[in-house]
Amino acid sequence: MRRGPSLSPRLRSVSAATGRAPRVWAWAALGALLGLAAGLVSQAPAAWLAQAVARLSQDRVQLVDPQGTLWQGSALPVLAGPAGSRDASVLPARLHWRTRPTWLGLRWQLQQPGHIDAPLQIDWQVGWGRQRFELQGAAGALGHWPAAWLAGLGAPLNTLRPGGELRLSSSSGLRVDSDAQGWRLEGQARVELLQFSSRLSTIEPLGSYQLLLAPQGERRVALQLSTLDGALRLSGQGEIGAQGLRLRGEASAAPGQEAALNNLLNIIGRREGALSRLSIG
Repeated sequence: MRRGPSLSPRLRSVSAATGRAPRVWAWAALGALLGLAAGLVSQAPAAWLAQAVARLSQDRVQLVDPQGTLWQGSALPVLAGPAGSRDASVLPARLHWRTRPTWLGLRWQLQQPGHIDAPLQIDWQVGWGRQRFELQGAAGALGHWPAAWLAGLGAPLNTLRPGGELRLSSSSGLRVDSDAQGWRLEGQARVELLQFSSRLSTIEPLGSYQLLLAPQGERRVALQLSTLDGALRLSGQGEIGAQGLRLRGEASAAPGQEAALNNLLNIIGRREGALSRLSIG
């Protein structure tokens, strides 16, 4: 039986090369696309982070004039009132961040001259239907800011025009887990309002106060408001849960300060004799 003509070694080489060509071009195109995607991600603008923060906070926290990239940049932090409000206040110190990928998430390092003394490190991890935010090494002071910054959140803070210093600290690491059922806090935090003053009172300062936050049940955070010192006495209890923030308490004047604080007590709550009932949420 006769065999058909066989290809010469040179022709066989050309044929094999021709067959490999489409595969080589396919891999080259895929590599180019991956390189382009990596380049786009590495140069993602800082505005992307600003948009994400605004969306998550419902525009209450904004990053204005973002510069740099998603991975290393800065912006001016602004507190703003609810939708339709014209209240807003900006800090003159820029917030700086560095971002790097971790296993199943990202790690942010935050710095703000004059307000965040030691860099804050926040880990974000995402899983199947859940995500986690965790402050690494968060025990102790976290940051301090002028209380006047809070006026940007709108009523009643825009009326009080608070003065003094707002300080945030933690007695243990803070972690927030979020899933389809809601969110859960682990750890404790303390918010202090030191040397608080208001344009509605001639007494300056009115006092210093603290608000403790601690887990209570599966999806709630307990709030405990107390007075550290001062002419205006504040106390209260509440929680943050599925229905939002709820706080009930009372305000009163220290002995001998009743006349000086009478107008302020009428404004901040419902009067019942010497007391003013506080109600938020």
